[in-house]
Amino acid sequence: MNWVRRAYGLRRVGHGGTLDPAVSGVLPIALGAATRLLPYLPGLKAYEGTIQLGLRTSSDDLEGEVVQRAPVPDLSVEQLETLLEPFRGTHLQCPPQVSAVHVQGERAYALARRGEAVRLEPRSVTLHELSLLNWNAELGQLSLRVRCSAGTYIRALARDLGERLGCGGALAYLRRSEALGFTLAQAVPLESLDQDPRPPLLDPLLALPHLGRRQLTAAEEVDWSCGRRLSASASHLEDEAVAVLNQEGRLAGIARAVAGDQLQPRLVFQAES
Repeated sequence: MNWVRRAYGLRRVGHGGTLDPAVSGVLPIALGAATRLLPYLPGLKAYEGTIQLGLRTSSDDLEGEVVQRAPVPDLSVEQLETLLEPFRGTHLQCPPQVSAVHVQGERAYALARRGEAVRLEPRSVTLHELSLLNWNAELGQLSLRVRCSAGTYIRALARDLGERLGCGGALAYLRRSEALGFTLAQAVPLESLDQDPRPPLLDPLLALPHLGRRQLTAAEEVDWSCGRRLSASASHLEDEAVAVLNQEGRLAGIARAVAGDQLQPRLVFQAES
């Protein structure tokens, strides 16, 4: 965040979900007024990672202290697929002790570093895809591809898989390939922020294909900039978010569908004072 602020000379910068220090991949960053769009981006995230079976750690990954080792049972690919099945779809998952979850005003990882054991409440997560990419029986490592809802911990998945097998498991490697509608193909390395010219910013509309669209006429642009309601050009569910475009097709803001087939402005970019 600080690197981006320095590179673009802006203080108003937001991110679309933290990454653990040992994890690489996509981290969407919003600059300026675009930070207000973060709640409207799709929450789905995708990962590719490797789980090491046969050990338990304090952080549920290989960055933590090993607290127990156990032999890995002989497993076939078919047995692993059966093991993965209960984790597909929606289920309850308990976050790792070393996580950014708030506990009475503090992050769980801060409490864990002080040696305080806390009970973290299970939360509902959805794994839309859980694919076995590779099984290395000699090393006791399985590689997975996961597409999941926001708030899912792949470290917790590694831990829970190991618990079901009785030998323990920890995350060995993880790369986030998709987040909030953006993919690795659109990502740039942090080091490129120090180059001239800096990486161009992406159009936020690229991450809003899931929202309906409403394009403004010349007369409506004045109404929109003043925060007045619009008539809806299509049928929308009440409270549904709609992307509003100016005449040139650029994002002018976000509206909320209300009763009477109208759109109530929620975010108005370049609004008149």
